[in-house]
Amino acid sequence: MDFYYLPGSAPCRAVQMTAAAVGVELNLKLTNLMAGEHMKPEFLKINPQHCIPTLVDNGFALWESRAICTYLAEKYGKDDKLYPKDPQKRAVVNQRLYFDMGTLYQRFADYYYPQIFAKQPANPENEQKMKDAVSFLNTFLDGHKYVAGESLTIADLTVLATISTYDVAGFELSKYPHVAAWYENIRKEAPGAAINQAGIEEFKKYFEK
Repeated sequence: MDFYYLPGSAPCRAVQMTAAAVGVELNLKLTNLMAGEHMKPEFLKINPQHCIPTLVDNGFALWESRAICTYLAEKYGKDDKLYPKDPQKRAVVNQRLYFDMGTLYQRFADYYYPQIFAKQPANPENEQKMKDAVSFLNTFLDGHKYVAGESLTIADLTVLATISTYDVAGFELSKYPHVAAWYENIRKEAPGAAINQAGIEEFKKYFEK
């Protein structure tokens, strides 16, 4: 299956880790957004929203990373551990996925991306919102080894992609002990962790500039 991506992107890394977890191989198609490759007619035919990551599985196109992760887990998972079928267990995984998308990752982007890509000054209000998001995650992890439930799920993989991005940005995770402990363990346990680490090194270049 074809996977249109950028290695530094946290959402792309989440999909790559999920693919590793279910044992499917991705045909990687590097998509340079700065060069406008996502706006080419051939890509717009695949994804009119022209965003990455985008997956094409035997003619079936799908975008939005967390939707791709759930698709891969449901179609190719050998069991339901990554994405439980039990309605309540799945609901918790879904909540964490939506929290990651709409709060944890979004607040990182709201604070850092204007500084990186638009050379704007830091916004203290957005910084506090970002810290609040990590505090929520810290509470979720109190007494738990995993982000959602008692075993590793796709929620751990998507949140790992996000939190490792916080880490490379220099965010002080040590102030959030449950997050720090989870991060220390999951970066060793997660399938595809090496892929995530390589992508982090690519993203780190934006901060070095």
